[in-house]
Amino acid sequence: MDQSLEVIERTLQASIKEQRAARRWKNFFRLTTLVIVVTAVAVGGNTDLEGIDGDTPLTAKVKVRGVIADGQEASADNIKRGLTRAFEHENTKGVILEINSPGGSPVQAGQVYDEIVRLRALHPDIKVYAVITDLGASGGYYIASAADQVFADKASLVGSIGVTAASFGYVELMQKLGVERRVYTSGEHKAFLDQFQPQNEKETKFWEGVLQATHKQFIAAVEAGRGERLKDSADAELFSGLVWTGEQAVGLGLIDRLGDSDYVAREVVGVERIVDFSSKQNVVDRFANKLGTAVANQLSLNLGFGGMVLR
Repeated sequence: MDQSLEVIERTLQASIKEQRAARRWKNFFRLTTLVIVVTAVAVGGNTDLEGIDGDTPLTAKVKVRGVIADGQEASADNIKRGLTRAFEHENTKGVILEINSPGGSPVQAGQVYDEIVRLRALHPDIKVYAVITDLGASGGYYIASAADQVFADKASLVGSIGVTAASFGYVELMQKLGVERRVYTSGEHKAFLDQFQPQNEKETKFWEGVLQATHKQFIAAVEAGRGERLKDSADAELFSGLVWTGEQAVGLGLIDRLGDSDYVAREVVGVERIVDFSSKQNVVDRFANKLGTAVANQLSLNLGFGGMVLR
């Protein structure tokens, strides 16, 4: 009996310790959350706008950095928000779209392209100047072609007007390993992109048709944006996926002139003061990216961001 009481006592003590530890962690996350929220409020807003009053003109800038994809820094939502703020600011005299991107989703790039066209129509007195830094390829150039003018450095890489989709095939490897693939579908072609099954000629041609249709959309957007400035629009090489230097791109009509953002603001817009309107990650996002996945997920739940995935 005494032994049973001792076991119960130990169990209760362990439970109490566990509850105390859980409370400490809960308090830690609450305190951390409070610190982050207070910091976010303290540093919130666009600090670049400090000192700008109703009579001070500015050149607005929106950055397109990295892969253009949903959930990334260069997502359509982020870029569109930045562009809207830039166009709607009463002091904006011109908008620079500073691009350093290898491309990405044709859907995301197309949405940004359409938004640029829409905002230009709403604000005809405000010009958009795409400035390519290191790389303006594929979807990055897709976006650039919607601008009034495109600039780049002489060594920038420009173009890559094409569409790609790549994967691997593991059929022979599976055969060597003696692995059997079992797929159950309710549609004849539902698994046509399965990497573990042999290619089907009919399905391959279908997929190539999808890529060709997307490529034609890309070409049409570039031709609509660049118009007669494209020197060799009938030349298949221009839309073959090749890239050129900025210096070569001038001769092809892919860009208008050489120059960086400072040059465009000073010499083209005529307003040296550049204000960055890009949508930036908030303090919570930056902090969470530096935490382990488990801790970050717990923090997001405390803030009410249930189901958020950090990449």
